[in-house]
Amino acid sequence: MSLFPPRPLLAFAGLWLASTAVAQEPAQPPVARTEATRLELHGDVRIDEYYWLRERENPEVIAYLEAENAYTDAMTAHLAGLRESLFEEIKGRIKQDDSTVPYRRDDWFYYQRFEEGKQYPIYARKKGSLEAPEEILVDANALAEGHDFLSVRADAVSPDHRILAYAADTVGRRFYDVRFRDLTTGDLLPDQIPAATGNLAWANDNRTLFYSKQDPVTLRWHQIWRHRLGTDASADALVYEEPDETFNTWVFRTKSERYVMIVSWQTLASEYRYVDADRPEDDPIVFLARRRDHEYDVDHLGDHFYIRTNDGARNFRLMRTPVTDTSRERWEEVIPHRDDVLIEGFEVFRDYLVVRERDGGLVRFRVRPWADPGAEHYLDFGEPAYLAYVENNPEIDSGVLRYGYTSLTTPNSVYDYDMATREKTLLKRDEVLGGFDAANYVTERIQATARDGEKVPISIVYRKDRFVRNGSAPLLLYGYGSYGYSMDAAFDAPLVSLLDRGFVYAIAHVRGGQELGRRWYEDGKLLEKKNTFTDFIDAAEHLVAEEYGDGDRLYALGGSAGGLLMGAVVNMRPDLFHGVIAHVPWVDIVTTMLDDDIPLTTSEFDEWGDPKDPVYYEYMLSYSPYDNVAAKPYPSMLVTTGLHDSQVQYWEPAKWVARLRARTTGDGVILLKTNMEAGHGGASGRYDRYREIALDWAFLLDLAGATGPLQ
Repeated sequence: MSLFPPRPLLAFAGLWLASTAVAQEPAQPPVARTEATRLELHGDVRIDEYYWLRERENPEVIAYLEAENAYTDAMTAHLAGLRESLFEEIKGRIKQDDSTVPYRRDDWFYYQRFEEGKQYPIYARKKGSLEAPEEILVDANALAEGHDFLSVRADAVSPDHRILAYAADTVGRRFYDVRFRDLTTGDLLPDQIPAATGNLAWANDNRTLFYSKQDPVTLRWHQIWRHRLGTDASADALVYEEPDETFNTWVFRTKSERYVMIVSWQTLASEYRYVDADRPEDDPIVFLARRRDHEYDVDHLGDHFYIRTNDGARNFRLMRTPVTDTSRERWEEVIPHRDDVLIEGFEVFRDYLVVRERDGGLVRFRVRPWADPGAEHYLDFGEPAYLAYVENNPEIDSGVLRYGYTSLTTPNSVYDYDMATREKTLLKRDEVLGGFDAANYVTERIQATARDGEKVPISIVYRKDRFVRNGSAPLLLYGYGSYGYSMDAAFDAPLVSLLDRGFVYAIAHVRGGQELGRRWYEDGKLLEKKNTFTDFIDAAEHLVAEEYGDGDRLYALGGSAGGLLMGAVVNMRPDLFHGVIAHVPWVDIVTTMLDDDIPLTTSEFDEWGDPKDPVYYEYMLSYSPYDNVAAKPYPSMLVTTGLHDSQVQYWEPAKWVARLRARTTGDGVILLKTNMEAGHGGASGRYDRYREIALDWAFLLDLAGATGPLQ
């Protein structure tokens, strides 16, 4: 729900919206009032003429955002038919009454399913077998009634399977209210926990729930609390408060179900505490004290804790230590460090260890029997670009690994892999309707040589009967490149609508991600951040040079920190792209990082730098998209945001669009679309999301001159 009641658009001094009711008259963009705000640091003065747009409770701000929405609607009105066709295509390609593959915990099978015509999932389970009667845990559609937005987390079932703790956010700012349902009666319990994060973990007594809370201003996850069923939340006990403003904290239960782990984490360091899950009122014990530049993760099996650590291991190694002594001196190595292979994570079973590694940019699974380490083997996946991930594996005694696999041409698939026989069983492959045939599409993986000689991987997909490699195809290039997040090549059913209209789609695996190991990440952060931007530009130019795309119909897409990438790239090379889509873009990096009272500041210093340091200030200022908008011929752009975004505040894209429009010397259209009921992830209902994608694709197809009917 919006923080403000509906109101007509208002004409304030300096804020103007042309009427769209006059036939034949072109829509005119709203012009935001300018009010100079002086920002000074390190002897440098910046003038922000749109700083006032951060006044969330100011009716003038809401009116301006609504005026921008009206302008976007007017400028895309001619695409109404195409947008509706795209929406129906996307909806028609995705099975509407689908369900997830059930996973087993003890004697219960848990899953989610959708019903035709409904926006949200139904969380359910069956006892004993999949033929048993269904029990509905939560119908998210019922929770969403009366709300324009819903995010729900409904998988925290007590160890005895009798109580469900679920969390719901109806605003989009990621403050969740936690409720409890007695699954034996279906009744809601009177217990309520307000304004939590939705991060929950049960103790083994089935009465105690640990949960995290965020600072109400900065939104930093900073506290772990303990709730006892049957008591008022006001009596909950504060278990741990993270004092360091650069750290966040959360809680989980080990796979063995023996310990509740409290994690403190920031970009360059982590620290774990643990509580015996059978004794939830005990004080947490520090596993290993934090040390700058030491990152580690912990799980438990039998008599040992297992630790993924970068101590003396840039790409991480796997260690273990007795539960009776976690001091660093007792750690022993299980999997050594390798310069060319990144250890991303691990999964423990009673008889097996599964290590998720990344080699040459691609994920593989290393399966090792505890009884015979020399008999280990790898799961390889065959395609040139793909995503493989460990699925839900809650049962520690299982000899079967459940994993997911997808590629740009292979819909998401869930397998069971027998680690003893090495046989894999396909449990489900997402059904893609509307005549989709994977054989019609081709995936390639190539490399672009960056300006400093590095080889940047690029994943590519196209429809082979709609593509000739002669430099004539419209091409959409996606990028992210931050936080060490690897952007693997996964199937996206809505993307088929572009491919079927002759588009080529590519992912530039730029530095700042972790596709090529830790070095790839470190070479795209802090004072090396510009490598992310130049890698993307070099990848785009390489695709054109190799005739995968038409240089006059080249498009770019990125969101959040990938929106920062979009903003930096259009400042550096406004001539390169014909159009750009930037979702919830983080573009006012210096001003945001200087404000300790909003998210994306103190916990981000080790990713971007602290601008209070003049060295970082100067470097960040040199690429900050908002600060570097100049008199240049910017391309056509579609920029989206959410009024309640908790990660990138709505005013950043709003200010950016206002300044772009005021300074551009080109004739590209620049549009801002604000979801007045959503946060960082956009619309919450699946049909609403389909419509957002339909707008994106219609915008690109219109620019590319490919709006005709699909042949």
